[in-house]
Amino acid sequence: MTGAGGAAPGPDGRLRCPWGLATAEYVAYHDGEWGRPVHGDDALYERLCLEAFQSGLSWLTILRRREGFRTAFAGFEIASVAAFTDEDAARLLADPGIIRNRAKIEATLANARTLAGWRAGELDALIWSYAPDPATRPAPRTVADVPAITPESVALSRALKKRGIRFVGPTTAYALMQACGLVDDHLAPCVARGGAART
Repeated sequence: MTGAGGAAPGPDGRLRCPWGLATAEYVAYHDGEWGRPVHGDDALYERLCLEAFQSGLSWLTILRRREGFRTAFAGFEIASVAAFTDEDAARLLADPGIIRNRAKIEATLANARTLAGWRAGELDALIWSYAPDPATRPAPRTVADVPAITPESVALSRALKKRGIRFVGPTTAYALMQACGLVDDHLAPCVARGGAART
């Protein structure tokens, strides 16, 4: 280990961000998804929803219920979720395969209805317009070097809220940016930095 909060060796001996070593699910997510560029309106809507559901909870809780979320929310296809009825909302509130939080479920449905009125590619273009120049972001050495919010995440949150998107504060917006590859917050010695890791 390179020090408290620094990269640590994983099961294969390669250095990884310490959070990515806690469970097998985290290793797979850390190596194969987190920080990799995500494009497409439906794919970004899914990540936006999952980050909102994660608020106040462990990301592991979300990972372990991800397939349940996908089943419950029609694969996060915006057009399909936008057509959900009051009966669908009641079904979701009773579904043990997801997080049964009324405010988060209502936001997920409302956001789909809002996004259904956008042009194809508009969500993708908006989110990615807030990606900072990588040259302005030195690689973090420890987890203490990784911010919770940035000026870009504050601006992205503000822009999404202005367009009617709910449950997306600056911290959630930054988690989205990290997860979807707008920023690369893998630690400097991490094998996954730059998308190098393979599972």
